Amino acid sequence: MSPTAGRSLIIVAALIIIAAGIKAAEEVVVPFLLAAFIATIAATPVFWLEKRRVPMAAAISLVMLLIVVVLVGVGALVAQSATEFSDRLPFYQERLAALRMDSVDWLAGFDIEIPDTLLAEYLNVGIALEMAGNTLRGLSGALSNGFLILLTVIFILAEASSFPRKLGEVLKNPDRDLPHFELFAINVNRYIAIKTTVSAVTGIIVYIYLMLLGVDFPLLWGMLAFLLNYVPTIGSIIASVPAVLLALVQLGPFYALLTIAGYMVTNVVMGNAVEPRFMGRGLGLSTLVVFLSLVFWGWILGPVGMLLSVPLTMTAKIALEANPSTEWLAHLLGPADPQPLEVNEASEA
Repeated sequence: MSPTAGRSLIIVAALIIIAAGIKAAEEVVVPFLLAAFIATIAATPVFWLEKRRVPMAAAISLVMLLIVVVLVGVGALVAQSATEFSDRLPFYQERLAALRMDSVDWLAGFDIEIPDTLLAEYLNVGIALEMAGNTLRGLSGALSNGFLILLTVIFILAEASSFPRKLGEVLKNPDRDLPHFELFAINVNRYIAIKTTVSAVTGIIVYIYLMLLGVDFPLLWGMLAFLLNYVPTIGSIIASVPAVLLALVQLGPFYALLTIAGYMVTNVVMGNAVEPRFMGRGLGLSTLVVFLSLVFWGWILGPVGMLLSVPLTMTAKIALEANPSTEWLAHLLGPADPQPLEVNEASEA
């Protein structure tokens, strides 16, 4: 075996061991990664306040207070919606039984005999609502150790301004390696800022649209659309399923079709027009790599891994680019026609 092949096998084995270790330590790794993600979001307003001569301690305190209010509000919303859904469950079950009977009678008019038990097995709104609930519970479970996460965020923000100096002191070739870290920070901040804005607008549109249609719990489905919009490719589809089935059971097939149409228009406009307009190719990842990273990190870390799949993959890509011997792997992770990142004043803001 050649030395190059042996070195490659050692690298692959090391990566497998690292992945297994991360999965085994999921309970410890997930809160830390979530804290790093929240700190990345919070860093922008903290530095903005600092530039306006607000003391660092006061800036961090104000931003952390806002984060706590948001998290407490989200938790209260989920708890209230779960209670209200339990109260209305008998109504949904009654509507579902009537819908099944109407479907059987309609199909019988075309001489198609389908047992009612078959429809009862597949036309079950509880399946989709349970799926949505599992997603929310997974995220809320990661937030259950909220004090540790918030404390970690505070320490990360307090140390953020000293990171460049420390990196410059420990790197062997700072003039060569520091631009990689700076580019990574710009890419991640830009991605999170744009993705958060697009996700928030998507959630607001879904909330308003479902409220106008009269679908129950529009605020809950809007929040679910906001959260799952971070998940590439399939997040928006998953977010639409429980709302569509609830509209079917609560209001009937016509309103379910209207709900589908609303989600499709929203996701096409926001996902295929607005987001690419501002995101461009600045992330430097191919579409296939984005999808595979979603599957991989979702398997390793669960719902939080799906949420953070793109930033985590970008971290790996930057690390590969920093080493000349692994630079070819970073090139394979990139898009088909790589373009340099263009950072203008609006992006940095």
